[in-house]
Amino acid sequence: MQEAVFFDILRQGLWIAVVIAAPLLGVALVMGVAIGLFQALTSVQEMTLTFVPKVGAMLIVFWVSMTFMSGMLVSFFSDSIIPLIAGS
Repeated sequence: MQEAVFFDILRQGLWIAVVIAAPLLGVALVMGVAIGLFQALTSVQEMTLTFVPKVGAMLIVFWVSMTFMSGMLVSFFSDSIIPLIAGS
């Protein structure tokens, strides 16, 4: 395998990882800011208040976007990785 092909596949793989992780990270960021703002406004400093809603929201987003994530990975592997392994 030539260097250009290797770096192109690596770039595509990293970009797909960013696209797949973006919904989960975005929800974690938004929920973290919202919960932090709520805690600052109400002076409630409960540790479970920061963890449970964030994990719950991330699970919901993961469940909703799971078909998108798996479709992206399957198309990446079937279009890029498997032809390289097969040698075509």
